[in-house]
Amino acid sequence: MKKRILTALLASAMILSVAGCDSTSEPATTTAGGAADTTTAAPVADDGDTTTAAPVEDGDAAAEQGKVLNIYCWNTEFQERYNAYAADVGEAHGVTVNWVINTNEGGVYQNKLDEALLAQADAAADDKVDIFLIEADYALKYTNSPYCMNVADLGITADDLANQYAYTQQIVTVDGALKGVTWQATPGLFAYRRSIAKEVLGTDDPAEVQAQLSDWTKFNDVAAKMKEAGYTMLAGYADAYRTYSNNVTTPWVVDGNLVVDDNIMKWADDTKVFQDNGYSNKDVGLWSDAWAKEQGPEGKTFGFFYSTWGINFTLLGNSLADANAPQEVGNGIFGDYAVCEGPQAYYWGGTWICAATGTDNTAVIADIMKKLTCDTATMKQITLDTQDYTNNKAAMDEIANDPNFGSAFLGGQNHIALFAAAAGNIDCSNISAYDQLCNENFQQCMNDYFMGTVDKTTALNNFYTKMKDTYPELNVPQA
Repeated sequence: MKKRILTALLASAMILSVAGCDSTSEPATTTAGGAADTTTAAPVADDGDTTTAAPVEDGDAAAEQGKVLNIYCWNTEFQERYNAYAADVGEAHGVTVNWVINTNEGGVYQNKLDEALLAQADAAADDKVDIFLIEADYALKYTNSPYCMNVADLGITADDLANQYAYTQQIVTVDGALKGVTWQATPGLFAYRRSIAKEVLGTDDPAEVQAQLSDWTKFNDVAAKMKEAGYTMLAGYADAYRTYSNNVTTPWVVDGNLVVDDNIMKWADDTKVFQDNGYSNKDVGLWSDAWAKEQGPEGKTFGFFYSTWGINFTLLGNSLADANAPQEVGNGIFGDYAVCEGPQAYYWGGTWICAATGTDNTAVIADIMKKLTCDTATMKQITLDTQDYTNNKAAMDEIANDPNFGSAFLGGQNHIALFAAAAGNIDCSNISAYDQLCNENFQQCMNDYFMGTVDKTTALNNFYTKMKDTYPELNVPQA
């Protein structure tokens, strides 16, 4: 069946791509007034029409600015950052902020955003998309389109951006144009239970634990020890995936050809060993209730691969016996976690702020971007307040070298020092516009292999079939 392709917006991906799970989602669409948005996107006509949407012309920064700032995102994290650290910017410009928040689940966020951007040229001034948020797994879908402004056209200079980590710009740079900025850097670490480390490894000291986990051979040896002691090394089959997928040597798609990198296949082979040996729990996927429970007081899992947001948001929340109780030592297993580098450097996730082409709020958008992603004092304060790792080398180095800084949740450890050491080494040169569905579908198809319901060749062919159905324009091999 023919499908109408909106090529102007989706230069490198179909509109049917599904939003990612790099961070938690809210269950419903909300606006500034808090009302649920229950509207659904109009079905795309199956008429074979391949007409492209006309690009929206860049707004004139000197033109009269709008009074309503529409911000599209998938959860409340950016809203919390804005309210805490940049609300004064919006107030100074006299704008009313309208939050349009749609869940990631089922591709709702991207579909709603696509619908709004395609209508941007004809939308009333107060209805235009002004700011929208994107994740790494589908960043190129938007940055490689005419609907995302070059931040230089907002007046943001190289000097403004000088303290940002290079990889955070690499992800959203197209043909030399930087198309988004972020307040986060997201290097990954391995978070482990101190009490289990003491029992099985004889120490909970991060340096000493790291020495026993510094490569995959050692990691697997420790997994065997954990199994013998009655613990699992990892919670489920997908826990180590990002550590492998962020160390590939080729993108998922090269010259229109779908490619499964050797390191992705190594994840499948290594995970099969883990699942068969009981080093991780069968059929437990990321974000499931069983996976979250393993991070709490009743969990029997030694550790979790997590990046910055995962530790101070997801792991923290899942580890508390009572999520509504004060976040203090003694609540659940608060203070029983620590972090080390693990067997391989990686990153996971991140959120970028983009200005929509056609916005009538270029001045306030520029000031918000500068305040939340360029201002060293603001970036430092975000980390001090939230334990998040922010995208400012000067601010992070200052905290990393502060002998008095430590995370109570991590037993007093200065985790920023470890993140700072890892952040400068991240390479995003092998991302593609297809990453999200490639990553999700590969993990899902391989779980059938891990569970023993199909062999590896069948699982791989099932993945190829899914990708061909989703992206018929790709050349997809067979195993």
